[in-house]
Amino acid sequence: MIETMRQTFARVFNSGSNPEAFFSPGRVNLIGEHTDHEGGYVFPCAIDFGIYALARRNDSNTLRLYSMNFDGEYPVPFETKYSDIQEKLTGSRTWVNYPLGIASILMKHGYSLTSGLDILYNGNLPDGAGLSSSAALEVLTVRIFSELLGLGIDGVKAALFSQEAENSFVGMHCGIMDQFAVSMGKKNHAILLNCSTLDYSYAPLELGDCKIIITNSNVPHSLVGSEYNLRRTQCESALADIKRVKDISCLCDLTPNELDEYAYCVKDPVTLKRAVHAVSENARAKRAAEALKAGDLATFGRLMNASHVSLRDNYQVTIPELDLLAGLAWELPGVIGSRMTGGGFGGCTVSIVENGQAENFMNVIGREYKAKTGRKPSFYTTGSADGAGRLAL
Repeated sequence: MIETMRQTFARVFNSGSNPEAFFSPGRVNLIGEHTDHEGGYVFPCAIDFGIYALARRNDSNTLRLYSMNFDGEYPVPFETKYSDIQEKLTGSRTWVNYPLGIASILMKHGYSLTSGLDILYNGNLPDGAGLSSSAALEVLTVRIFSELLGLGIDGVKAALFSQEAENSFVGMHCGIMDQFAVSMGKKNHAILLNCSTLDYSYAPLELGDCKIIITNSNVPHSLVGSEYNLRRTQCESALADIKRVKDISCLCDLTPNELDEYAYCVKDPVTLKRAVHAVSENARAKRAAEALKAGDLATFGRLMNASHVSLRDNYQVTIPELDLLAGLAWELPGVIGSRMTGGGFGGCTVSIVENGQAENFMNVIGREYKAKTGRKPSFYTTGSADGAGRLAL
């Protein structure tokens, strides 16, 4: 892949120079969904699918961006002066908003962008699948700026700047989980992250005779245009109601029993369901991480299944296709657990499956899903990966 990228880089940017190579992983959240923006725990790992980039400094203050994933639509680079980056683009070529947002946020925080950059991207993350292609692109761009311009940005700051770019420039009010997992991933480990304090620890991702299989519903999700922001607003409303009688800073300060105690404060029943999901999912994430550390895959799997049910019934971000994929998986032999992963409204499920049953899992789900939806699912067997950074070639 890198050699093909080098050839494209030379053609697109009219250069024979040798650019630096970078890689940023996607992520899959094993459990702990829609808790990050409520100050709770998540348990993701970086995966070995992601976005590659080649980059070099140029002799101007111009940022030139090109994606091999869209070269059929846009055969020439997007170019802009740093001083001209004011707000996100609408209409065509909106993928450039993610690197433009990073440049904007870095300048906002006082970093001096002393040279223009030529950047070529090429990813193998399926677009719209909920594996954090946007976070991978954002964190990758921070790493490129930091390395090539000597900005000295560490992994935690890279995650925070990336989240800020997505919140304030792109306009998607995501939490910190995706960017943190992409930036701070560690091969053969998952991350237990407290999204309120950013305290984190690594847990060995030892699945024994099992593997992680991601099943793509091939229903693309678009969180910016979905009800994602509404869900967050509803959680904020529940928090405001409860804060009238109890001093808490976020919903996930509560245990499930405490939420039961103060549920009377939340007058809107739909808003209460959103809070029930956030609080119960936070408890599940902590218990699931403990189970995985102890090698108790059976408990881990049951908690994954319960997570999906809550995302379906309380947070209501699943769709029939995701419910079908999870339901089919629950009925198959050798499936430890299965749930939707990512923001929802499309995208993927993540399943832990015994190695000897993996082929049957893909065959049966592929057949039944196609028969019931007319869509063919895609399967990805993945491993964990290190976070974004320069490639040593």
